[in-house]
Amino acid sequence: MPGMPMAGMPGGSGKMPMSGMMQMMMGQNGMASHVEGRIAFLKAELKITDAQQSLWNAVADVIRANGKGMSSGMPMMGAAATLPEKLATHETMMVAHLDGLRKLKAAVEPLYAALNADQKKTADELMLGPMAWG
Repeated sequence: MPGMPMAGMPGGSGKMPMSGMMQMMMGQNGMASHVEGRIAFLKAELKITDAQQSLWNAVADVIRANGKGMSSGMPMMGAAATLPEKLATHETMMVAHLDGLRKLKAAVEPLYAALNADQKKTADELMLGPMAWG
C-alpha cells in the first residue's frame, strides 16, 4: 500500500499508509466536498436565519478559503528533508494556519454577536479545530 511521508513522527518508520479517505481529502475535489459538507452541517446546526445569512456567508467564505489553502498550500516533507527544511516547512504551515484562524475569528465575531442564546450555546459546543470551523 502506498505510504504518505510522515516526517517528524517520533518512533515511526517515517511512512503512514494512506487510506482511501485520506487520498480523497488530499485531492482538490475531495477537500472541497468535505469543506462544503462541513459548512452545510454548521449552518444547519446553528439554524442560521435569513437575517443572519449575510454574516454566515462571510464565515462560509473564510472556511472555503482556509480549506482551499490547506489542500493547495500544504507542503509535503520527504524522508530526505533536513531538520532545517522540516522546521521551515512547519513554520510556513503554522503561519498559514494562524492567518486562517485570524480571518475566521474576524468573520465569526459579527455572526456570533447576531446569534440568539440557543444558537450561541450550539456554537460554543461545536468543537474548534480543523474538522470543525475550518
